[in-house]
Amino acid sequence: MLTAITGVNWGDEGKGRMVDLLSENYDIVVRYQGGNNAGHTVVNEKGKFVLNLLPSGILRDDVVNVIGNGVVVDIKHLVEEMNKLKAGGINITPDNLKVSDRAIIVMPYHVEQDCLEEERLADAAYGSTKRGIAPVYGDKYMKKGIRMGELLDDKEGLKERLKGIIEWKNLMIENGYGKEAISFDEMWAYLEEYGEIVKHFVCDTGVFLNESNKNGKDIMFEAQLGALRDIDYGIYPFTSSSSTIAPYAPIGAGVPNLKVTKSIGIMKAYSTCVGEGPFTAEMFGDKAEELRKAGNEYGAATGRPRRVGGFDILASRYGVRCQGADEIALTKLDVLSYLKEIPVCVGYTFNGEMLKEFPIGEKLFKAEPVYEYREGWMEDVSNCRKLEELPEKAIDYIRYIEEVVDCKIKYVSVGPEREQYIVMP
Repeated sequence: MLTAITGVNWGDEGKGRMVDLLSENYDIVVRYQGGNNAGHTVVNEKGKFVLNLLPSGILRDDVVNVIGNGVVVDIKHLVEEMNKLKAGGINITPDNLKVSDRAIIVMPYHVEQDCLEEERLADAAYGSTKRGIAPVYGDKYMKKGIRMGELLDDKEGLKERLKGIIEWKNLMIENGYGKEAISFDEMWAYLEEYGEIVKHFVCDTGVFLNESNKNGKDIMFEAQLGALRDIDYGIYPFTSSSSTIAPYAPIGAGVPNLKVTKSIGIMKAYSTCVGEGPFTAEMFGDKAEELRKAGNEYGAATGRPRRVGGFDILASRYGVRCQGADEIALTKLDVLSYLKEIPVCVGYTFNGEMLKEFPIGEKLFKAEPVYEYREGWMEDVSNCRKLEELPEKAIDYIRYIEEVVDCKIKYVSVGPEREQYIVMP
């Protein structure tokens, strides 16, 4: 089984929680895109963990975890993240963590460039996490990146490559932004310090995954962010810099010859969004703040308050289609238990016209939400473990969402703990 776990909306849907849950049935979990610019929060019997780079399967002792070639790796952050998990009792060795030799390294100058550009843009900023993600992906496609596998190569050759890259990069840093030049010695010291630690995890993950597939191992592909942050299909230019959709999973994992056999889309029972860009369903004022507090909606990687809104039918239906979702995991149903009436964004209008599909460009930026309300259940559902234990109105809400996004809901999360979920019949 080759399964992709992906986000349907703007990210922050609860993928880490579901990967942690479902990884029990898989031998290998692979992160296939993105960097340390988003966080997956997992709560289990070992504690609460926030994962930025490490696949969520790292919290299970019998799962092998892979960081694929489609990921950009901040090696300092990776070392710090591994150390935090080890301090929490999590075992991490080259046997259960493998990093693709083709993955690109996020360097300190990528972070600096990210910060400088957001500062230059001022009010027009993209809402970057300022972790160097856009610059490093840009360098990847400019053929100016450094791959993890180069940490294993002859040092003199890498030194020469790094000198050439820094000379090129300083044309922008010094002459464009007017800042102090990047120091080769500092960058080389950075690679030596952290590279010496992470290089023991580096290998050809494509060979490993292909052999594992031939041997009948079950592989899960874990996405970061959601369909609406995809570089091609998201709310461009307020997107991530990588492909977050399920069909990219084998490519970003290192096995482009394989095909995803199941796609599980993750979406919340309401809408949230971190960062800038169009978010048509957004709510404001006291009602928004109540929902934000009820759901503890603050970014796992950044701590930023998430923008919140009612469930967005157009955006979710579009996201389900982008992800080719075979089934849905609906998270945070329990958060809505305080509401007498549940807001649902049933569509958008643009210049008085009701839009039938999720738009792009000016239509998306200027669209207005159309809200309707569903009757709430006003009961705590966090202890429910079977469908029949849910209040009737909660079941009605789940069935309604299934109908409007045209995809079966297989799992319903009713709390942050590993066991707080319902498998739908």
